[in-house]
Amino acid sequence: MNDATPIRLGTRGSELALWQAETVRDLLSREAPMYEVEIVKVKTIGDRIQDVKIEQIGRTAVFTAELDAALLAGEVDLAVHSLKDVETAELPGMTLKAVLPRGPVEDVLVAPVPFAELKTGARVGTGSVRRVAQLQRLRPDLEIVPVRGNVPTRVAKVDRGELDGLIMARAGLVRLGLAHRIAHVFPPLELKPAVGQGAVCVTVRSDDERMNRIVGALNHEPTWNVVSAERACLRRLGGGCNVPLGVSFTLKDGHYDLQAAVFSLDGMEMVDVALTEPDDADPAAVGNRVAEALLARGAGHILAAIKPRERD
Repeated sequence: MNDATPIRLGTRGSELALWQAETVRDLLSREAPMYEVEIVKVKTIGDRIQDVKIEQIGRTAVFTAELDAALLAGEVDLAVHSLKDVETAELPGMTLKAVLPRGPVEDVLVAPVPFAELKTGARVGTGSVRRVAQLQRLRPDLEIVPVRGNVPTRVAKVDRGELDGLIMARAGLVRLGLAHRIAHVFPPLELKPAVGQGAVCVTVRSDDERMNRIVGALNHEPTWNVVSAERACLRRLGGGCNVPLGVSFTLKDGHYDLQAAVFSLDGMEMVDVALTEPDDADPAAVGNRVAEALLARGAGHILAAIKPRERD
């Protein structure tokens, strides 16, 4: 024990969220060993309402808003999120201060058989409009079933035979020791991942000098640069997590390799781009250029058709 004020770390209560929180707690214990770290569980509306599609809940930030409110109210000192759940527009008074080294970015199939062996009409579950759109392009013969819930809950639906397969993020399965359940890994150029997929981030209050200093030291700059470009692209397109935008942004060999695509909800329309940028380019500028290239090729038409349906 010590007399220093403990650091209160806010998180959702799912198994995966707690893995992320405990990972950040371990990093903090090395970066600031003089502080105890207390994990505070906060239930979000996305956790409470699981019987409807995310886009039907009627608000954005369904997995982050309550954590944001607790942070801004001073009930916690930092919040840990899956970056793909975090809105691209920061709330006043709050700062996205660090991202950890990125985990696997791919989407995967959890099923008894590989993807190519799924029978026509097989019931495959996902709660992501981005995955639905791309799956319908890859395998229009499948029946796509809306499914939500934490990772073990969804996997159990396959075990019980309620679904023939699930499309999920590889990172979550790996982090929970469930990588052996993966029947197929989709290469990022075959099924483009979500913006920020596989990355864990930490937010703090903008005026909290102690936490800005401590959490800032946890930031992994290569990951930060890539996800910043991805988030800038999404922000320029005016979308959140319900927009079917898939990205494959990498930073290697002295340049950004950038691939992105916008899909109609039924997957029948697609606009895609591939660009290369030098690695010393500003990440936000890189993301904006990708978005502008998508818009120049007609992505605006697809997005305009989607947005009225999201409001219904």
